[in-house]
Amino acid sequence: MKKKLKTERTKLTKLGKMKESCIKGNLRFPKNTNFVLHKSGIISLELKNRSLIWMNSYLFEHRYLDVEWKRTKAKIGRLTHRLDRLEQKKTKLKEHIPSAVFGGKKLFKQQFTKEEFIKDHEAWRKLFLAARNKEMIISGRKDAGSGNFVFHYNPMTKELHMNSITGKVVTFPEVIFPYGQEMVDKTVTDQIQCKNKKEYGKPISWSIEDHGEYYIIKCLVEVESNPYIHFSTSDGVIGVDCNYHHIAWTDVSKDGNFLESGKLSFSIEDKTSGQITKIIEAEAIALVDIAVRKKKPIVLEKLDTTLSKTGDRYGNKKANRMKSMFAYRKMIQAIKSRADKMGVAVIEVNPAFTSVSGKLKYMRKFGISIHQAAAFTIGRRGLGYKEKAPKVLKKYVPKDASHHWKHWSILDKKFSVRTHILYYIFNVNQPYQGIDVFHPSLSGEEKHQLIKALSQ
Repeated sequence: MKKKLKTERTKLTKLGKMKESCIKGNLRFPKNTNFVLHKSGIISLELKNRSLIWMNSYLFEHRYLDVEWKRTKAKIGRLTHRLDRLEQKKTKLKEHIPSAVFGGKKLFKQQFTKEEFIKDHEAWRKLFLAARNKEMIISGRKDAGSGNFVFHYNPMTKELHMNSITGKVVTFPEVIFPYGQEMVDKTVTDQIQCKNKKEYGKPISWSIEDHGEYYIIKCLVEVESNPYIHFSTSDGVIGVDCNYHHIAWTDVSKDGNFLESGKLSFSIEDKTSGQITKIIEAEAIALVDIAVRKKKPIVLEKLDTTLSKTGDRYGNKKANRMKSMFAYRKMIQAIKSRADKMGVAVIEVNPAFTSVSGKLKYMRKFGISIHQAAAFTIGRRGLGYKEKAPKVLKKYVPKDASHHWKHWSILDKKFSVRTHILYYIFNVNQPYQGIDVFHPSLSGEEKHQLIKALSQ
């Protein structure tokens, strides 16, 4: 953070010197910069992907120096604020170490708040100790004989031996895994037979969960990625837009044209984290099956933690934000995991303005939902296509050379109406019809807002 702050302050100093020289009428540029002052008075700047040109020093001062000065000062302010927050957090952690309760804070407090536990403290203690000792995870070591110093699994007899803290060996007979048994057997056998374990050995972790009447034993091994992944986009891609209650997908041709779309619906309301995981995994399997059937890679948006994905959907804001964020992460994780297993490549793209460009450009054109339209633009972005504003909307964006994402940002603010209204007020296939700001579907407030926004 301090390094970033120093870099921005150095940049601000350079901008200040250029501004001062510009005011004096003797424009000078700092060393190690790509600015060039030509004999004709034109000023140019060579960047990595583009070049900028100003016809004279006046335009350079007001269109570049002033804008960059303002932006850099604002960035320094944000970085300073962030640094102060981190310093405060550091000081607070030094003064007070946050407590952790194994067994859960909620259950711990119930000894004082729940009537049945106030009367019978021993019952609470029994329950609390069970919660504290419910699960045990022992990390593996690559230099151990069978990948772990505590657990030893015999692939031939299917017996799991555990060395307890008292030195006693506990044996679990017939430990059979319904999924991945061959993988566990191979990993353990390879580790036992490995002669140079310090260099080539692999750790094997084990987990035991106590569920009262039975135990659940898990073997955690490192799985190598599938070497036979289908990366080719020569036939197109499957664009995917993940949402808190469904997964929208769109089949995109290699030329970036719309072929087909659909959605996989599910509900996480009133579900536990375990249930959410199972529901999402089932939908991930269905989605990857579509990609396998069509022989196309999947295009996903990079993990988005904004309110557009994790906002207040149904009830308590904080609790449901956490639940929907958990579900969103699980979706991405489940799709990637299943895709790797089935040999389907997953391409990740920046999600910026995919929903905006989708709803304004493609939603009515193809008669699809906003999420399927977003999936379409995600797929097109994965193929390398850019979304430019259609002719019917071009007149409402500036004619300067700003990035096309800036155009979508402006249009999103101007067309701040209910989503379904966009089906009626303009048609991208008929650009000369214009915008119908008096359509009966618009409310009075929306008409007023739209007329005001489009007149600016």
